[in-house]
Amino acid sequence: MTYDSIFIRAARIDEASELTALTMRSKAHWGYSAEFMEACRDELRIDPEKIFSNQYFCFVAEQADTLLGYYLIKAASLAKYELEALFLEPSAIGQGIGKALLKHAELLAKKEGARILMIESDPNAEAFYISAGAIRKGSIPSSSVSGRVLPLLEISL
Repeated sequence: MTYDSIFIRAARIDEASELTALTMRSKAHWGYSAEFMEACRDELRIDPEKIFSNQYFCFVAEQADTLLGYYLIKAASLAKYELEALFLEPSAIGQGIGKALLKHAELLAKKEGARILMIESDPNAEAFYISAGAIRKGSIPSSSVSGRVLPLLEISL
């Protein structure tokens, strides 16, 4: 399947459970164990309130009314936004959709006045973000799995 004609639009509050399910499929794509996935379940759940909040922006990529991926960013301060989520259907990984969503998030954050987009990355996604211009700024402990460390990345806008 090709993804030439994707459409990026604001997420709807009624899509929260569908986005959560997409998130779980996407995360599982990396071969994580069932125990790991269960430990991350609460952190990966998309809260409908975030979709509707003034502090968050959530956009989805779709083709022919099929959700292929989404991102969720949060205004952490006037100058700094945080990418809380960027997930794709496993079949859409490697097709340019993630880069299109990330670019959309960057442009939106910049339009809102941000100068920096921070990313707490899954280790498996770090290379994707670096290829898109992110710089590693350090690491941060996982809030879901004790002892796990996540790359902390930054994109200058």
